[in-house]
Amino acid sequence: MVDVLTKKQRSFNMSRIKGKNTQPEIKLRKALFKNGCRGFRVSSKITGKPDIVFTKKKIAVFIDGCYWHKCTKCFIKPKTKTKWWMEKINRNVTHDNEVDTQLKSYGWKVLRFWEHDINKSIDKVLNRMITQLKKGD
Repeated sequence: MVDVLTKKQRSFNMSRIKGKNTQPEIKLRKALFKNGCRGFRVSSKITGKPDIVFTKKKIAVFIDGCYWHKCTKCFIKPKTKTKWWMEKINRNVTHDNEVDTQLKSYGWKVLRFWEHDINKSIDKVLNRMITQLKKGD
Protein backbone atom coordinates (compact mmCIF):
# COMPACT_ATOMS: atom_id res chain seq x y z
CA MET A 1 0.00 0.00 0.00
CA VAL A 2 1.28 3.45 -0.91
CA ASP A 3 1.27 6.31 1.59
CA VAL A 4 -1.46 8.82 0.73
CA LEU A 5 0.57 11.73 2.14
CA THR A 6 3.62 13.35 0.62
CA LYS A 7 6.96 12.92 2.40
CA LYS A 8 6.70 16.48 3.68
CA GLN A 9 3.15 15.97 5.01
CA ARG A 10 4.10 12.68 6.68
CA SER A 11 7.18 14.28 8.23
CA PHE A 12 5.05 17.10 9.63
CA ASN A 13 2.50 14.65 11.07
CA MET A 14 5.21 12.56 12.71
CA SER A 15 6.88 15.67 14.18
CA ARG A 16 3.64 16.47 16.03
CA ILE A 17 3.69 13.22 18.01
CA LYS A 18 4.72 14.06 21.55
CA GLY A 19 6.87 11.98 23.85
CA LYS A 20 6.11 13.91 27.03
CA ASN A 21 2.97 15.35 28.57
CA THR A 22 0.65 13.30 26.42
CA GLN A 23 -3.10 13.37 27.08
CA PRO A 24 -3.07 10.04 28.98
CA GLU A 25 -0.17 11.26 31.17
CA ILE A 26 -1.91 14.53 32.00
CA LYS A 27 -5.19 12.73 32.68
CA LEU A 28 -3.49 10.33 35.11
CA ARG A 29 -1.55 13.08 36.89
CA LYS A 30 -4.73 15.11 37.36
CA ALA A 31 -6.55 12.05 38.71
CA LEU A 32 -3.68 11.30 41.11
CA PHE A 33 -3.67 14.87 42.38
CA LYS A 34 -7.47 14.91 42.73
CA ASN A 35 -7.25 11.72 44.82
CA GLY A 36 -4.66 13.20 47.17
CA CYS A 37 -1.61 11.41 45.77
CA ARG A 38 1.31 13.78 46.16
CA GLY A 39 5.06 13.47 46.04
CA PHE A 40 5.45 12.33 42.46
CA ARG A 41 7.81 13.72 39.86
CA VAL A 42 7.26 14.00 36.13
CA SER A 43 10.87 14.57 35.20
CA SER A 44 13.42 12.01 36.23
CA LYS A 45 16.80 10.89 35.07
CA ILE A 46 16.39 7.29 36.15
CA THR A 47 16.63 4.46 33.66
CA GLY A 48 13.93 4.49 31.00
CA LYS A 49 12.68 7.99 31.85
CA PRO A 50 9.39 6.99 33.51
CA ASP A 51 6.37 9.22 32.99
CA ILE A 52 5.68 9.49 36.72
CA VAL A 53 8.11 8.72 39.53
CA PHE A 54 7.51 8.32 43.26
CA THR A 55 11.12 8.62 44.38
CA LYS A 56 10.55 7.97 48.10
CA LYS A 57 8.60 4.78 47.35
CA LYS A 58 10.86 3.83 44.42
CA ILE A 59 7.90 3.42 42.07
CA ALA A 60 8.32 4.13 38.36
CA VAL A 61 5.18 4.52 36.27
CA PHE A 62 5.14 4.20 32.50
CA ILE A 63 2.18 5.04 30.29
CA ASP A 64 2.64 3.10 27.08
CA GLY A 65 0.98 4.15 23.86
CA CYS A 66 -0.96 1.27 22.36
CA TYR A 67 0.62 1.69 18.92
CA TRP A 68 4.19 2.52 19.91
CA HIS A 69 4.49 -0.27 22.48
CA LYS A 70 2.41 -2.92 20.68
CA CYS A 71 -0.64 -3.36 22.88
CA THR A 72 -2.02 -6.88 22.54
CA LYS A 73 -5.59 -5.51 22.45
CA CYS A 74 -5.29 -2.39 20.28
CA PHE A 75 -2.24 -2.74 18.05
CA ILE A 76 -2.92 -2.60 14.33
CA LYS A 77 -0.04 -3.53 12.07
CA PRO A 78 0.99 -0.64 9.84
CA LYS A 79 0.05 -0.95 6.18
CA THR A 80 2.96 1.04 4.78
CA LYS A 81 6.67 0.51 5.43
CA THR A 82 5.55 -2.50 7.44
CA LYS A 83 8.97 -4.06 7.89
CA TRP A 84 10.57 -0.81 9.07
CA TRP A 85 7.73 0.01 11.49
CA MET A 86 7.56 -3.49 12.93
CA GLU A 87 11.30 -3.47 13.60
CA LYS A 88 10.96 -0.08 15.31
CA ILE A 89 7.99 -1.12 17.42
CA ASN A 90 9.56 -4.46 18.36
CA ARG A 91 12.68 -2.57 19.48
CA ASN A 92 10.44 -0.45 21.72
CA VAL A 93 8.97 -3.59 23.31
CA THR A 94 12.43 -5.09 23.83
CA HIS A 95 13.65 -1.83 25.34
CA ASP A 96 10.65 -1.74 27.71
CA ASN A 97 11.51 -5.23 28.97
CA GLU A 98 15.16 -4.28 29.47
CA VAL A 99 14.20 -1.12 31.38
CA ASP A 100 11.82 -3.10 33.63
CA THR A 101 14.52 -5.66 34.41
CA GLN A 102 17.12 -3.01 35.16
CA LEU A 103 14.85 -0.92 37.39
CA LYS A 104 13.71 -3.99 39.31
CA SER A 105 17.36 -4.96 39.88
CA TYR A 106 17.84 -1.52 41.49
CA GLY A 107 14.91 -2.18 43.82
CA TRP A 108 12.25 -0.19 41.97
CA LYS A 109 8.64 -1.24 41.53
CA VAL A 110 7.63 -0.78 37.89
CA LEU A 111 4.03 -0.09 36.90
CA ARG A 112 3.06 -0.01 33.24
CA PHE A 113 -0.32 1.09 31.96
CA TRP A 114 -1.70 1.13 28.45
CA GLU A 115 -3.11 4.39 27.17
CA HIS A 116 -6.46 2.63 26.58
CA ASP A 117 -6.60 1.68 30.29
CA ILE A 118 -6.22 5.31 31.30
CA ASN A 119 -8.75 6.47 28.73
CA LYS A 120 -11.35 3.77 29.47
CA SER A 121 -10.87 2.70 33.10
CA ILE A 122 -8.78 5.24 34.98
CA ASP A 123 -10.36 4.16 38.29
CA LYS A 124 -8.77 0.71 37.97
CA VAL A 125 -5.40 2.32 37.19
CA LEU A 126 -5.74 4.64 40.21
CA ASN A 127 -6.69 1.75 42.51
CA ARG A 128 -3.64 -0.23 41.42
CA MET A 129 -1.36 2.76 41.92
CA ILE A 130 -2.83 3.67 45.31
CA THR A 131 -2.46 0.05 46.45
CA GLN A 132 1.23 0.13 45.52
CA LEU A 133 1.73 3.50 47.21
CA LYS A 134 0.17 2.25 50.45
CA LYS A 135 2.48 -0.76 50.58
CA GLY A 136 5.33 -0.09 52.91
CA ASP A 137 3.52 2.64 54.87
